[in-house]
Amino acid sequence: MLVTDDIYTKDGTVDINKKPANKKKTGNWKACSFILGNECCERLAYYGMGTNLVNYLQEQLNQGNVAASNNVTNWSGTCYITPLIGAFVADAYLGRYWTIAIFSIIYFFGMTLLTLSSSIPGLKPSCTGDVCHPTQEQIAVFFVALYMIALGTGGIKPCVSSFGADQFDETDEVERKRKSSFFNWFYFSINIGALIASSVLVWIQMNVGWDWGFGIPAVAMAIAVVFFFAGSRTYRLQKPGGSPLTRIAQVIVASFKKLNVKVPADKSLLYEVADNESNIQGSRKLEHTDKLKLL
Repeated sequence: MLVTDDIYTKDGTVDINKKPANKKKTGNWKACSFILGNECCERLAYYGMGTNLVNYLQEQLNQGNVAASNNVTNWSGTCYITPLIGAFVADAYLGRYWTIAIFSIIYFFGMTLLTLSSSIPGLKPSCTGDVCHPTQEQIAVFFVALYMIALGTGGIKPCVSSFGADQFDETDEVERKRKSSFFNWFYFSINIGALIASSVLVWIQMNVGWDWGFGIPAVAMAIAVVFFFAGSRTYRLQKPGGSPLTRIAQVIVASFKKLNVKVPADKSLLYEVADNESNIQGSRKLEHTDKLKLL
């Protein structure tokens, strides 16, 4: 019986078929290699189209420096707001795997539309010399693509690093040590993607053309999607735990109801018990602490 138990993870993770995750067949570096490849390509795509965006708005959409900078700032701010939506959807309903999968596809469609808007006649602004004359429809297509990308990155950014952490069983000492190495490689992959985007792709945009400058990030995003789905059979998935807002409300209500309850002298009585009543799907149990007296 003990041998059988050691085959599966003990942190509640399951495989893509919703069966208990097998330690030998799922997780660890065999799964993380796909996640790191996905992250590197996604960051290359993001920085590749975002780093030089002000110049595109000035040159192709004929915007002034102030308007172009303001539009890029608004878009960048949206990219940092949408992760709140992505994180909520992942934790409450879809789980990290399906959130990344769905939003990655939205991201890819946004990158594709952006590339088409800079290369296809009719979508691409017509230019006379150095002055371009975009129509309202062309501007609209460009901004639709831009904010599709903002929505897409909102589902990826908050989930990828924690999804990588899910591939290591916290209850296994060996795997727990490997997790710290994963984060080192994770941030290394981010910086590699950003380095290539900020140097090579910016040069291509300014010297070769915007069609290639946006087309290469679109291809990078396609590769990121392929990388992610290619590792599906090796992933460990944490089940979504329902709306965190509901659980926060439950804690607040319970804390007021039990204001007059005396704390037992035996701390073991304060631990959550291993039964269905105490179990929250997709969450790990927390040990008692003396640091917080109210909640």
